[in-house]
Amino acid sequence: MQERSSVGELADQLRREFDRYSPGGKLPSSRALVERFRVSPVTVSRALAQLAAEGLVVTRPGAGAFRARPSRTTATPAGDTSWQEVALSADGASDLVPRSVDASGVTVSLAAPPPGVVEFNGGYLHPSLQPERAMAAALARAGRRPGAWGRPPMEGLPELREWFARTIGGSVTAAEVLVGAGGQAALTTALRALAPPGAPVLVESPTYPGMLAIARSAGLRPVPVPVDPDGVKPELLADAFRATGARVFVCQPLFQNPTGAVLAAGRRAEVLRIAREAGAFVVEDDFVRRLAHEDAGPLPRPLAADDPDGVVVHVGSLTKATSPSFRVSALAARGPVLERLRAIQVVDTFFVPRPLQEAALELVGSPAWPRHLRTVAAELRARRDAMTSALRLRLPELALPHIPSGGYHLWLRLPDGTGGTSQAFGSQGESAFTSAALRAGVALTPGRPYFSAEPPAAHVRLSFAAVAGTEEIAEGVRRLRAACDEVFPGNGSTRRP
Repeated sequence: MQERSSVGELADQLRREFDRYSPGGKLPSSRALVERFRVSPVTVSRALAQLAAEGLVVTRPGAGAFRARPSRTTATPAGDTSWQEVALSADGASDLVPRSVDASGVTVSLAAPPPGVVEFNGGYLHPSLQPERAMAAALARAGRRPGAWGRPPMEGLPELREWFARTIGGSVTAAEVLVGAGGQAALTTALRALAPPGAPVLVESPTYPGMLAIARSAGLRPVPVPVDPDGVKPELLADAFRATGARVFVCQPLFQNPTGAVLAAGRRAEVLRIAREAGAFVVEDDFVRRLAHEDAGPLPRPLAADDPDGVVVHVGSLTKATSPSFRVSALAARGPVLERLRAIQVVDTFFVPRPLQEAALELVGSPAWPRHLRTVAAELRARRDAMTSALRLRLPELALPHIPSGGYHLWLRLPDGTGGTSQAFGSQGESAFTSAALRAGVALTPGRPYFSAEPPAAHVRLSFAAVAGTEEIAEGVRRLRAACDEVFPGNGSTRRP
């Protein structure tokens, strides 16, 4: 069981037992709770901290935990916030794109599922795959460096900028790299710098929902350009530039989210040429380069490595290969746009905390770093193979058009439905399947948020990185069989036990 599930279950159990203790009464000692519930001391500490945050428990160092006394203050009457509806929309009539932000496509991958639910919707490595010891050691060493807690250069530590420049390759230099607070923040900076509110921005279809949310929150109009297993289609990209006059194209050339596609060698130069002729930028989101599978073979270089003209604005990150909280990224560009990117980033965040940058330097420079990447590459390959095999065995009616050699997810097309199941068509079937899966004990990601316009079919995305291992993958797919039978009865081939 994952630590966070144990914490929640212990907190629930203690809540149910609160009536045993009078207000101000002492709860059992941490040692007694460890022995009784057979959990770790860390779990007990976190459960008590959760209850303390809810105002149910008071902890006193050296004395223990006590049931909180009822507050004697008079409850404040609820205020009336209805005026905000007018204030937030009073000048919205002139907005080309609504300013309200739909974050559901992002939160579905960030929210932890209930205890006992298989996490096929996760967007980060399972704690067992994260280099926790290496990160802790790196942070400890970083904290002891002279000046580690001082103000860093606004562009980032020179040594870290140099490391990112080397990993990008080509003629990219440290002077053309900015250190940012994670890939999401870097993408936000890039889109704000490159396109004014109301402007169109070309996006792959399907694409990462977080990027679509960024674009819409900035008042931009996402325009879809279809992808296939070889990445974006150049002829359609050229058509989209001509039709819209867009000056920005956002893409993920390597292990695209959600399809897993890699931009084909013959298309890479074409994409850059088309953007250059349109006078447009290409924002390259190189988000999972460090999550290639063991059988991936040599990877193509980032587009930025083959771009001498400053067409590409490159975004890379350490987060996916480490931990959700290790939010260190790189934003690379050349030419006048670099100063605009720098100015916006400084205004938004000032700088990335120096201890985190120092820890990143310590981590990527340690012998543990390449060992970690090799371990993750082997484990992701094993998990991918386990999930694809289980899906083919138990859910043959779910189409799997592409098996990626990098990243952490599979993109599946749902059946089109059968005569007696009108709900199983399109987005209705997708929503019904997602709900049925959750009832069966599996959290997955619906496909609709990955499209900026009407999707051509119903899809779901299954992640194999956030679960504990291959046994949990097998159990999750087994549970999905029941969900599929509920939503798409009679649509599958031979049923497997």
